Amino acid sequence: MISTLAPAYAVENAASGRDGSCPSAAAAKTAVTVVRGDGIGPEIMEATLRLLEAAQAGLDLRQVEMGKAVYERGHSAGIEPSAWDSIRQTGVLLKGPITTPQGGGYKSLNVTLRKTLGLYANVRPCVAYDPFVASRFPGMDVVIVRENEEDTYAGIEHRQTAEVTQCLKLISRPGCERIVRYAFEYAKAYGRKKVSCFTKDNIMKATDGLFHKVFDEIAPQYPDIENEHWIIDIGAARLADTPNDFDVIVTPNLYGDILSDIAAQITGSVGLGGSANIGPTAAMFEAIHGSAPTIAGQDVANPSGLILAAVQMLTHVGKPEVAERVHNAWLRTIEDGVHTPDVYDGSVSRQRVGTQAFADALAERLGESPKKLAPASYAGRKPLDLPATQPAAKPKKELVGVDVFIDWDRPGRKPEMLAIFLQSAAQHLGMKLKMITNRGVKVWPEGLPETFCTDHWRCRFVALDGGPVTHGQVTALLGRIARQGLDFIKTEHLCTFDGQPGYSMGQGE
Repeated sequence: MISTLAPAYAVENAASGRDGSCPSAAAAKTAVTVVRGDGIGPEIMEATLRLLEAAQAGLDLRQVEMGKAVYERGHSAGIEPSAWDSIRQTGVLLKGPITTPQGGGYKSLNVTLRKTLGLYANVRPCVAYDPFVASRFPGMDVVIVRENEEDTYAGIEHRQTAEVTQCLKLISRPGCERIVRYAFEYAKAYGRKKVSCFTKDNIMKATDGLFHKVFDEIAPQYPDIENEHWIIDIGAARLADTPNDFDVIVTPNLYGDILSDIAAQITGSVGLGGSANIGPTAAMFEAIHGSAPTIAGQDVANPSGLILAAVQMLTHVGKPEVAERVHNAWLRTIEDGVHTPDVYDGSVSRQRVGTQAFADALAERLGESPKKLAPASYAGRKPLDLPATQPAAKPKKELVGVDVFIDWDRPGRKPEMLAIFLQSAAQHLGMKLKMITNRGVKVWPEGLPETFCTDHWRCRFVALDGGPVTHGQVTALLGRIARQGLDFIKTEHLCTFDGQPGYSMGQGE
């Protein structure tokens, strides 16, 4: 079994009594790495830490620097080795928003942290607090569970021709299994009734199709939890229109990034959204919003997103009672109409306060519970304990062809002319040119003259007899294509797995 608690944290706490069982605040201190961040980050982090101190959270805060200043010192990832060391030691990171400099050469620190630390599950609760924060959807309470490491966020992109660039979408079976199972285990632990899967597998049949397939395999293992699948476009429309139809949503990385911001905004404000990034050895907690540099230093930023992320952190490190106390103080403050400028509404708000005064108001209400909003309850809450993914049986893999991508920009761009060159290259190799596509549309044979073509062509070769081909045949083919004066820029092997095609099929195949 894999616990979402980091081993370093578990070992350290076992040795020092930091597992929450000791009533002494000193004995219960939990090591947490803290990054104040950029823009409004230092302000909202200060408010959050002051509140945690008032709540006697028992945290051993280890502050490190990341972000803009580190980028400017020449570290393209925005993080130095000492910060990595601290995160690996504590296993827990509470992070303010980071500004990624615009322009080439700089990496997104959030993506770097998530992928390097294996933080595969991004958990974003999206809750409406109507009528105290205006929302069209009173009672909305949706949790987005987003796969956090794969998909187009692998960041593998290439410019291949003068006109065409590509981004690779990578989806793995273990990645799908981990995030889908996490969503169901989360639903089980938090008393949720339904898990909805969002994909676009009617178009991306291999990648999104795998995600949907794994969802369908795992869902029956949780018979007490309803399950359903939505195509992402209509699912997103339904989420925006009738969010109360949903409970927990699990989805690949890109869709989850977009959906969670939409869901947070329609609750009333994206500024109220907290986010947990969970992996087997570490976890990171942050607000879902950015660094908002235009309002930095003005004491107007809403620290709620980071405070609610800290609540998630407290449950993760085994302090559910403190999490409950902080969360209920936050709910009571919102209910009492003490609001920051972003959610202030004269019809319901009673007091307009700045960042630090909002934290003070929460501290004054520690130990209180909301009167109208549903109170938070984390009693007995433990980190999810997930089974390790099991390696799948290896299918029989057979090479049956190759897609060769060509940069070709002859006048008129007639695919028939390109086909003549390619057919000549394949002669006497036991292979044949089966089709040519341009941006996924078949243009040879039997293409239509109306089809718009760029300088980027996919040319599919298969065995003459329909059987397997060898790597030797493929390399010989590429040599002949090069001698024809054609610029091949990429190849993709066409393989079957237990006899089933592992590649998208063209028209007529």
